Amino acid sequence: MEIAVVRPGESLWQIARRYGVTVQQVAELNGLRDPNRLVPGMALLIPTERRHVVRAGETLWQIAARYGTTVEAIARENRIPNVNLIYPGQTLVIPRGTRPVIEANAYQANLGTGDVAPTAEAAPYVTYISLFSASITEDGDVVPPRAEPFIEAAHRGGAEALLTLTNFRGGTFNSDLASRFLNNPAAVARAIDELMIILRVQGYAGLNIDFEYVYPSDREAYNNFLRRLRPRLQAEGRSLSSAIAPKIWAGQPGLLYEAHDYPVHGEVCDFVVIMTYEWGYVTGPPMPIAPLRQVRQVLDYAVTAIPREKILMGIPTYGRDWRLPYQRGVTRAETFSPVAATNRAIDVGARIQYDEDAQSPFYRYWDAQGSEHIVWFEDARSLQAKFDTVKEYGLRGVSYWVLGNPFPQNFPLLQDNFRVRRLR
Repeated sequence: MEIAVVRPGESLWQIARRYGVTVQQVAELNGLRDPNRLVPGMALLIPTERRHVVRAGETLWQIAARYGTTVEAIARENRIPNVNLIYPGQTLVIPRGTRPVIEANAYQANLGTGDVAPTAEAAPYVTYISLFSASITEDGDVVPPRAEPFIEAAHRGGAEALLTLTNFRGGTFNSDLASRFLNNPAAVARAIDELMIILRVQGYAGLNIDFEYVYPSDREAYNNFLRRLRPRLQAEGRSLSSAIAPKIWAGQPGLLYEAHDYPVHGEVCDFVVIMTYEWGYVTGPPMPIAPLRQVRQVLDYAVTAIPREKILMGIPTYGRDWRLPYQRGVTRAETFSPVAATNRAIDVGARIQYDEDAQSPFYRYWDAQGSEHIVWFEDARSLQAKFDTVKEYGLRGVSYWVLGNPFPQNFPLLQDNFRVRRLR
């Protein structure tokens, strides 16, 4: 696969001709609403051999490592007589190398809609579908979702289904609920018994724990809950995983962070999803959803506390549109899919820009009421940057939040970069 960025005045026909593919191939791969309407800065995935333009200071060894191939293979493909002699601006054809084997998880929320299409679409490409979510009561009663059609769709596509358990109540994570439950040994025992029955009867391969905004004083109670779960799940061959906040150091203050004990989660759980997204949150100031500099800061700490082979790096499948000027407590961003974000840029005639530091696309526009907006979202370039990061850090894989946001570039690019482990 190649990623082409649309130039001013360029048509899809011109782009397709440049790469030796058809307009229809490019339009279908990228889910284009109208192949005749593009905007400058738009990233398109091209179904062709991969090329790399040499940057100043790059070596052939670095380029080979990035793409999972060898120096010899690149030199042979490009007829390079001296592997120590390449030039900035030189275009290299990259032969398909040995793709790393990873695991991929995708969260399916909004189970109440009954719409299994996103699960059915994702299942052939991922290891797990995590169904969000079962809830808990203070007394340890588990309220499972009506998820049978989603489990069946995951299994038909070859993915395992995981049950996500949360401290959700009233549409939000509830700190008091978590505290009362975690500090009640009888409630914890009852919940574990109920969970084992649910997993067994409904055919879940494992349990994913997503307790958020847990009081710092309940940190050890949360750890002990995980410790009690582990042997019960292990005895039946089921996995235990957790979702944890993106910390950059062990003592990071804040209700979101303090109760998430990275070393304990890394020791007890089979794998851990690090939620490396939501920097640009819905009521917060405009910024990228998953800026790569901040993601890397999280990973720099995470790999010191959790084995790399247990870490799934979170990837968002959405963007946000903020009306400006931002007003704290007033502004609420609109959340939408990468496809919708690109279509809006086309509709308003906005030129898409790319923040190299954040590795994220964005654009600005003015609405019919005269208000300025800024949009941050994900595209093929930002995805590739995240996949490269997974390779660089040697992580177990990736975890998507959340299914249901059209992003046709995602799974083809995932397949081009990795071989995803399948357990069914």
